Amino acid sequence: MRSTLRAVIGRAGVRKPVNRSFERELALLEAMSGRVPDASGMERVRRALGHENNYLVAKAARIVADHGLTEVLPEVRAAYHRFFIDAVNSDPQCWAKNSLVKALVKLECRDADLYLRGLRHTQEEPVWGGQSDTAGALRATCTHALTICEGLSTERLLDILLAPLLDHDKTVRMEAAKAIGVVGGPAAALLLKLRVLLRKEEAEVLGACFSAILGMQDNDRNASIALVADFLDDVEEAAAEAAFALAETHDPAALAALIARRRKGADAWFGSVLDNAIVLTRLPEGLDFLLGIIQKDARQAASALEAISRVHHSAEAIARIETAVQQAQSERVLLAFRQYFPEAAEA
Repeated sequence: MRSTLRAVIGRAGVRKPVNRSFERELALLEAMSGRVPDASGMERVRRALGHENNYLVAKAARIVADHGLTEVLPEVRAAYHRFFIDAVNSDPQCWAKNSLVKALVKLECRDADLYLRGLRHTQEEPVWGGQSDTAGALRATCTHALTICEGLSTERLLDILLAPLLDHDKTVRMEAAKAIGVVGGPAAALLLKLRVLLRKEEAEVLGACFSAILGMQDNDRNASIALVADFLDDVEEAAAEAAFALAETHDPAALAALIARRRKGADAWFGSVLDNAIVLTRLPEGLDFLLGIIQKDARQAASALEAISRVHHSAEAIARIETAVQQAQSERVLLAFRQYFPEAAEA
């Protein structure tokens, strides 16, 4: 807000003339939204990419990415490099660099040096009470982009990804975990396993590591499921991340781990997490288990019904749910059924 006011109001408080050229260029770019640029539009995009205003360049870069305009790849590359110079003043908040690097990825640019430059960039900008690094999103995008680059061996790529895996920005660490999963192989699996076994990481990053480990095709699936399932007894957020990572596999062994943990008992919050994870496996045995809860445990039936309502809407599933509710012979269960399946209850 303050930077915007300074751009418009002089030191004496006198309003400066608005930059009509900038406004006109911005309006022309916004008018192109959703349309593939014609010849004059392409020229306008080129001109905008060469502009000194980072917001205008970001707008142009998004048009390039949206329509895959490979013709302007040289201009995108040049603009990207330009905004690393005096970066705090030329590109506050990394608006230009963030949009430009996404355009490079969309255009399938595989020049590792471009992404390495972004990966190594930090941008400390003044904020109330100190400084803040605004380049986290840039490093995150560059981290994942390196997995598509040519000329990098697996060993070299994993070596590069070590730094972002330890970055102070959580988003960068998450993207590093995903990227290591894409690289795959025994070394990548060991690196991610070491990271989670240290148990000194934020839950969302652990979740990215869990998903990456479980998604590796050349990994021992059962051993990976056992590793992640061990976190179902961890602190709440990490346990929830483990539950949903297991659910994403749609693997019977993962479902068995989730059911085993549910049977051990849990508070209302984590019980709901487990019920949702169980149903998200989309395996018939998961639905069978939740229907059993509805029939036999009126206290936890509402959680099971809510979870089922997020996934199962077929006539066959509704009929089975109605049967389970009837067998429960509980007013509490019936009220929960009416809450989560109002249309079926009224039929």
